[in-house]
Amino acid sequence: MTVSDIGALYVVATPIGNLDDLSPRARQVLADVAVIAAEDTRHSARLLRHLGLERPMLSLHEHNESGRVAQLKARLAAGEDVALISDAGTPLICDPGFLLVRELRESGYRVVPIPGACAFVAALSAAGLPTDRFLFQGFLPAKGSGRRGRLAALVEREETLVFYESPHRIRDTLADIAGSFGARRVVLARELTKTFETFLDGDAASLLARMEEDPDQARGEFVVMVAGASPKAEDDEALVEAETLLKALLAEGVGVKQAAAITTRLLGGAKKAWYARAQALKDEA
Repeated sequence: MTVSDIGALYVVATPIGNLDDLSPRARQVLADVAVIAAEDTRHSARLLRHLGLERPMLSLHEHNESGRVAQLKARLAAGEDVALISDAGTPLICDPGFLLVRELRESGYRVVPIPGACAFVAALSAAGLPTDRFLFQGFLPAKGSGRRGRLAALVEREETLVFYESPHRIRDTLADIAGSFGARRVVLARELTKTFETFLDGDAASLLARMEEDPDQARGEFVVMVAGASPKAEDDEALVEAETLLKALLAEGVGVKQAAAITTRLLGGAKKAWYARAQALKDEA
């Protein structure tokens, strides 16, 4: 059987709120596939009605995904194309589909991404926090002890931290963030692309106080973004020690390259950095 004889799985991103965010390519794929595997078929039926489409659907969620794999592989082997969608956004991002995609790729089937909306990417793009490096953590543990433990493990991370949170736990999560991160900047994005889309900016304690004053600010699904830790300051004592050693070596007539090598061997650090500093000290002499 050749690749052209078998079907492909299309991983289709769907809107996270505004239905007009669905791409024309995504609509065409949904119109053309033989079947759509959806996290909640009732929820996804509303999207198809909005698009004016009628396609066969079957459910694929966390409780039945492993059992659906063989069924969908059989349909693909028969030459049918299949679309995978979640309730909102990009499938597999805190949603089902990983088991299916892994099995299909390992079995040589074609898996095609149809990109589109993703809540945490949309939130980061408008939050005003650094995006050159970020750490997406999905949902924090539901229990307070687990949530506080996870947050404590992330306090020293320098990347922007990104979480999803539900409306019934957002207050507890903000309280735990305040306890772990203090006055660190936090940006909340809620109801993204919907009528009441809102970005709230401040430290966790002030955002929690705002929700207490205005309970409407605790409504909707949240993307929680926390500024990363400041880069650790260099150890001043270690720098002084290294410079003293470099100066002594250079005074004894040791070459810059060898002085850097000796300093690296004795004190650690990057040899290139010590070389640059040794050269600067030599030039200053």
